[in-house]
Amino acid sequence: MFVVKWLGRLGDQFLYITEQIGRSAMLLFYALTGIAKPPYKLHLITRQILFIGARSLFVILVAGFFTGMVLALQFYNTLERFGSIDLLGSATALALVRELGPVMTALMVIGRAGSAMCAEIGIMRTSEQIDALECMAIDPYRYLIAPKIIAGIISVPLLTSVFDVIGILGGYVVGVVVFGLSSGAYFDSMYAGVEWNDIMMGLNKSLLFGLTITWVSTTMGFFLHYDRKGAYGAEGVSRITTNAVVLSSIAILFGDYLVGAVML
Repeated sequence: MFVVKWLGRLGDQFLYITEQIGRSAMLLFYALTGIAKPPYKLHLITRQILFIGARSLFVILVAGFFTGMVLALQFYNTLERFGSIDLLGSATALALVRELGPVMTALMVIGRAGSAMCAEIGIMRTSEQIDALECMAIDPYRYLIAPKIIAGIISVPLLTSVFDVIGILGGYVVGVVVFGLSSGAYFDSMYAGVEWNDIMMGLNKSLLFGLTITWVSTTMGFFLHYDRKGAYGAEGVSRITTNAVVLSSIAILFGDYLVGAVML
């Protein structure tokens, strides 16, 4: 009897996950098809770029600078043991451009903008604003979701580039200013070690991460009323916002491995 109940719960959970995947794919499809339909509301996209990109700039600058400092500190200690201190610039730049830049930027954007997007759309769902849009013959996928997805795809690669540059500057402060490494050696090893494929790997990751963040965050909020817990209002919004942050972070880490495995 216990086995039958366990299998029943397992099957029910499998069906629920399958439904969630189907709804997510449907939302992405409707949003992407809505992008191509005129008239084009550019002000909606620029507003989301301002929210996701420009207003995330400060946290990206701070996180990038200290990440570069920590990287240079750790790499200097390691390279010193092998007598390869001159490679500090290339080691710091490669770590930032290929891995830490895209991943850390995405995690910062999730915490600052992804959670806010999920909560915003979740509140609109609980207050029936999305239903009101549909009653007025306004496509909510095109009006609410598509601008966020476009803005995420545009903003996250730009923020990643800023993170990389500021991180390299932080590494310069530690390597050159603090430890006295030659400035020429720092930048020369970076020039010799970083290739165009490394930069493209980071940009491809950031493009995927921008899509993933906006897709997961908006999906969780948009389909709040399908949540199995059945809680509406503040409790439901807080729970799906937490779930969106966790799921987005896991998706980012998985996507990081996937893109790295394909491009290496």
